[in-house]
Amino acid sequence: MNQKNIYSVAIAIFSLLFIVSCGDGNKFKIEKGRVGALNAKTTIQELSTIFKNDSIVKNLSEGALGDNYFQDDDEYLIYEKGGNHLLTIVPKEQLDSLSTIKSVEIHDARYTTTTNLTVNSSFSEINANNNINKIESTFSTATLFIDDFNITIAIDKEELGLRDFSTQKVSLGQIPDLAKMKSYVVWFN
Repeated sequence: MNQKNIYSVAIAIFSLLFIVSCGDGNKFKIEKGRVGALNAKTTIQELSTIFKNDSIVKNLSEGALGDNYFQDDDEYLIYEKGGNHLLTIVPKEQLDSLSTIKSVEIHDARYTTTTNLTVNSSFSEINANNNINKIESTFSTATLFIDDFNITIAIDKEELGLRDFSTQKVSLGQIPDLAKMKSYVVWFN
């Protein structure tokens, strides 16, 4: 092989490695308006293509005509072939395959933001690396709003040492450093 052919092969191998490494790194990346390959323009119909190597479980509502008042949103649960729950996707419009995505709940720790926020992050990690814009208190959780990524994180009031079923205000100082999140949702609005 001459030097020109070796140089061409080296460039081709380097390019292929670069493409493969960049493509896989974005699979679990969370940004504002994006979770991996999903973004604000992704339709429910496209999920079967995006997650072609995974399993999708559809938990559909009955729509406006149904009598199940407790389920108001369709859910698309994404599982890896090994059974690991990755994501729960909720569309903006129910029973509509052309609807875009309203929210994505993260269940797998490989999904991460540029500030290393994962589903396994403790409150001290969340607070140290992200700007928490506000806290809302519900009967059973304190919800943290992180506008930089359009994320909400719910922390169970039991983690805070507070009584359930009270709506008393919660401040950042009341949340223990080791408190774990109950849910981690990225919003696409």
